[in-house]
Amino acid sequence: MEIIEKLVDKNGLIFAFLVVGLIMWASYWVSKNILRKKIPGVAIAIIVGLMLAFFGDKKGIADISLFSGMALLGGSMLRDFTVVSTAMGADLNKIKQAGLAGTVGLFVGVIFSFFLGVILASILGYTDVVSLTTIGAGACTYIVGPVTGSALGASSDIIAISIATGVVKVIVTTIGTPIIAKKIGLDNPHSAVVFGGLMGTTSGVAAGLAATDPKLVPYGALTATFSTGLGCLLCPSIFYFLLNAVFG
Repeated sequence: MEIIEKLVDKNGLIFAFLVVGLIMWASYWVSKNILRKKIPGVAIAIIVGLMLAFFGDKKGIADISLFSGMALLGGSMLRDFTVVSTAMGADLNKIKQAGLAGTVGLFVGVIFSFFLGVILASILGYTDVVSLTTIGAGACTYIVGPVTGSALGASSDIIAISIATGVVKVIVTTIGTPIIAKKIGLDNPHSAVVFGGLMGTTSGVAAGLAATDPKLVPYGALTATFSTGLGCLLCPSIFYFLLNAVFG
């Protein structure tokens, strides 16, 4: 066992690839032989990954020494590398063709997500404008939430709730995308651009589209990235003043 532990410790990233590969193989087997492909194998693998994350602490399962390589495999560097690498297959003409639809989807996604978050915050008992705006911004993405909260002077607890709201959105988008892709016609660059704008969360859109069709990732990630920027502009300004006029 000592030899195995030393071997794994020196080759943490390779062991992480092995573990992920085994999870993917088992997930696809369950999807094909037990669930009759009603739930995609990738979606099952994502659920398993999220469940395993609870066994760790701040870094999830990577906090366990045996799985320390997961910190690098699941880190921002390799995540961004995979997203950027898929952009090599993007067709600029197809992105231009979806220009108007993508722009409309972008604004609709930000506005809908924000006000849905405000409604949920209101149901949970929050009444002050700063809290409502911050939590609503978190429903756009977990980045827009803290940016808005910091700009408006929200408490750390409210900012934490906004981040949690955004994380839940990422998880739902990641798992749900491959499940509903065929039903909503998410199988071409045009629909991916619109989908990215509507959902807004870059991490969730990129992961969900990668599970659906890797070729769609750059198209969805493009508008999803713009969504974060648009949310950071609108939430602490126009949306805040609008809520202040209604609830202030």
